[in-house]
Amino acid sequence: MTSAWLLPEHIADVLPSEARRVEELRRSVLDTARRYGHELVIPPLLEHLESLLSGTGHELDLRTFKLVDQLSGRMLGLRADTTPQVARIDAHLLNRHGVTRLCYCGPVAHTLPAGLQTSREPLQFGAEVYGHAGLEADLEVQDLALDSLAACGVGGLMLDLADARIVRGLLESVACDAARSQAVYAALAAKDASALGRLGADFPDETRRGLLALTSLYGAADVLDAAEAALPKRPLISAALHDLRCLAAHAALAHPEVTVGFDLADLSGYAYYSGARFAVYAKGSSDALVRGGRYDEVGAVFGRNRPAVGFSAIDLKEWVRHAGATGRRAAIRAPWSEDQTLRSAVRALRAQGETVVCMLPGHEHETLEFACDREIVAVGGEWQVRVL
Repeated sequence: MTSAWLLPEHIADVLPSEARRVEELRRSVLDTARRYGHELVIPPLLEHLESLLSGTGHELDLRTFKLVDQLSGRMLGLRADTTPQVARIDAHLLNRHGVTRLCYCGPVAHTLPAGLQTSREPLQFGAEVYGHAGLEADLEVQDLALDSLAACGVGGLMLDLADARIVRGLLESVACDAARSQAVYAALAAKDASALGRLGADFPDETRRGLLALTSLYGAADVLDAAEAALPKRPLISAALHDLRCLAAHAALAHPEVTVGFDLADLSGYAYYSGARFAVYAKGSSDALVRGGRYDEVGAVFGRNRPAVGFSAIDLKEWVRHAGATGRRAAIRAPWSEDQTLRSAVRALRAQGETVVCMLPGHEHETLEFACDREIVAVGGEWQVRVL
């Protein structure tokens, strides 16, 4: 018999020590986004299914929990990604002209885990810029993503760059139905040259050679030179390679501590992205901590197709494992007493931002989440803080 208190697979409680770190990181990243001019929005956890899945593709449909609204009888979904909701807010609720910068941080729910050790309830943080089609917005979002990780003490970062326009440029003149196109993207993601050869057997030679070349176009900066030589000279492809050079050069100047690489066959979220895209990895991580890029069509289904670029942290809880260790939070220990001068001293310290833990009677020696490195003691009739 299964115990009632056992949680579902890949669902977990966040206990005090980790919860404190997650909350510290949440505040840090939202403060960083605010300093860039991003306004916080809090979309609902569930909404009508057709709104949640508008324009997001088959993959997100499979990851979305679905239920029936007992009030209306309509199908609802628990959000598996917040970006479509923010696009809806920009298009219908704010409806501003010009640039709008928005950010968010909240849980999402996935029907299936993305990996063996991943949660089905990630804490997603993200930021979006709407209304500017130029590369300046891409550069700003890339900077914000890297600055957010740095603000949390995550080091050893690698920025991986790609562009959805490269494959679109290769396939733009090819008659390819949705199923075949999806298979091509899957083969590229797996770098499966033999599968690509079969799928593209009747493609024009230039297209087939370009797709096969993508499977080996990953690595350092010389990848772009190799791509220039191997890929056909088409407007979408040329624009993509130009923008990737600019993004890489900017990252090298603004974030010299970050390693920049390329994987031109990385098409994660290809149904989403319309231009340059990026992923950020930390040393020792096999999964990206951040994914982002340009997705200009994200608002089209809401009746407002305007430029959009942004990123999201896959799970802010994962950042804790890679963030700089801070140990337990320093605190001040105080005796329990109804003495009004002591209570006034405790209130004054807490008003200054200090953590003051009063030792309840009979529990003076219990180990706490906080590291009490000071204590309040009576000296000459006054309560003073003394270092332990």
